[in-house]
Amino acid sequence: MIIRLAYGEAGLELDLSDAWDVTVIEPRFVAGLADPQQALAQAVRAPIKSPPLRDLVAPGDRIGVVFSDVTRPTPSHLILPVILEELSPVLDVPSERQNITLFNALGTHRSNTEAELRGMLSDDLVEGYRVVQNDAFDPATQVQLGTTAQGHEVWLNRELVACDVKILTGFIEPHFFAGFSGGGKAVMPGMAGLQTILGNHDARMIGDPNATWGVTWGNPIWEEIREVALKVAPVFLANVTLNRDKQITGVFAGDLDAGAAAGYAFVKETAMAGVSQPFDIVITSNSGYPLDLNLYQAVKGMSAAAQVVRRGGAIIVAADCWDGIPDHGLYGRLLREAESPQDLLDTIRAPGFLKQDQWQAQVQAQIQLKADVYVHSHNLSSEQIEAALLRPCPCIEDTVARLVNEYGPQARICVLPEGPQTIPYIDSSYRSGV
Repeated sequence: MIIRLAYGEAGLELDLSDAWDVTVIEPRFVAGLADPQQALAQAVRAPIKSPPLRDLVAPGDRIGVVFSDVTRPTPSHLILPVILEELSPVLDVPSERQNITLFNALGTHRSNTEAELRGMLSDDLVEGYRVVQNDAFDPATQVQLGTTAQGHEVWLNRELVACDVKILTGFIEPHFFAGFSGGGKAVMPGMAGLQTILGNHDARMIGDPNATWGVTWGNPIWEEIREVALKVAPVFLANVTLNRDKQITGVFAGDLDAGAAAGYAFVKETAMAGVSQPFDIVITSNSGYPLDLNLYQAVKGMSAAAQVVRRGGAIIVAADCWDGIPDHGLYGRLLREAESPQDLLDTIRAPGFLKQDQWQAQVQAQIQLKADVYVHSHNLSSEQIEAALLRPCPCIEDTVARLVNEYGPQARICVLPEGPQTIPYIDSSYRSGV
């Protein structure tokens, strides 16, 4: 049985024995829109529960357009030109470009290089507009906007807050602790200060059972993200959904709540799949380029697999990791300094512990207490993988064969070729006959 995993830019083929009990779970394929730019234009002219974008701005207004960083496949090179074209008749010309700032929603990620910015946006946008990359680590770039219902201080990029209208772009997919990407995540963590991100991602919030895939209301992380985003009103949402070929399949523009909710509903129908019982072995990708750029991001693929692996089973994640562990941030250090997943979890849960990237390490540790996790990557050495408390997997087929021999010929295997683009879950209706 030949199965192609989304891996890097080229993909990765698996050859699994036909004698094995293998179930492949993929998102329902939705064809890309025939004319995505026309669909984008129509969406911002007839948005969901909002006046048209042009009606929200006035001559002389300062406009902030927030876009995703290099770790996301958001087609900003398609979205932003449509938005800017809509704004140009309203804003003063030729000063229009001086009134618009493009904000790179980095959260705590590294700054993107000029080459990366040009690749994401285009030469024309990088050369024609001012681009501000969020610096979560510099309080001088931030302003405080009170506290949240969870008691966390809200620190956001000062320049974005000062804009008269904020336009939040991005793409919607299930998210392993925020419920879904897109929506208010462009503001928090995208344009937030470190203190606010650390609060939203602390051990208590990450450890909440509702902080998981596809959950919004009742998920403290999602609810706080929404609360923070609403503090910078007025905002206009311009989100898209994508298929496995990174083509735009839907456009959701307008009111933050209504637009995001429509996108969430669309994604739930295509990306979430129920199964009758857990699997012994789950093989997953991290959705390929650019999402599998490093091990930090690959925790999302592990989390998707963890939804349907049996306790004591095995997860194999294939991620290109061209960006390494990575070297930036504290994720790698937290892993290297721990003796075991349980030790890591105990450290993070200790009173007063609060460090950048602890959320990713915490999710990884929680998964490893449920199942063994193997990593296949052409860009990580066995020593790097082991230092990250994980198990090297030079050859996926050999590892599966060994596990089947260990678990027995009846071992059930699940493959998630698109990784966290598909979120499987144990559906009780199978057992109840609903």
